[in-house]
Amino acid sequence: MVNALGLIRRFMMIIGPVRSIYDFLTFGVMLWIFHAGPELFRAGWFIESLATQTLVIFVIRTRRVPFTRSRPSLTLTVAALGAVAVGAVLPLSPLRHRLEFGHLPAGFFAALAAMVVTYLVLVESAKHLFQRIEPVAPREVPPSTRPQRVQRRASKWSVGVPLDESVPAHAKANAASSSATARGRRRSARARTARRPRR
Repeated sequence: MVNALGLIRRFMMIIGPVRSIYDFLTFGVMLWIFHAGPELFRAGWFIESLATQTLVIFVIRTRRVPFTRSRPSLTLTVAALGAVAVGAVLPLSPLRHRLEFGHLPAGFFAALAAMVVTYLVLVESAKHLFQRIEPVAPREVPPSTRPQRVQRRASKWSVGVPLDESVPAHAKANAASSSATARGRRRSARARTARRPRR
């Protein structure tokens, strides 16, 4: 658990600066290109932050490069795209007055699309770099012990049942001992039957 938290912390140290770059880029676009006042600036920053921080889920949810090689679930896709769509519509709806959002020009959405695409590309590149620096060892799956348990139980009631080579030595010894005990009991029972006088 500690190693996993450290891995996440180091990953965020790489992704965090990329996020900060696009915050400053949004400020520059809104102030220097669209000459935005407080309401227009608030609306633009809201949509840009929502779009980039929601769509980046598709990049960081998988280790595959590019992320398009891993298909997300339908629920995740609908939820993410729906959240972005609602956020994009809010500054254009009557609710913008209550939220104190300005009416965004069409050129902003072209700039937004360019920022989202380049942001996802940079995060994908940062993820690829991180994987080269911090390779994650594949998780070892312990072998199933069910076949061994079945063989040990079957050996108590069978004679000369071959055990798989993967069974540990102590399990083989226990199975052989159980089998020998069963054979001894059967021989004793036959001997008692043979000594019993016939009537």
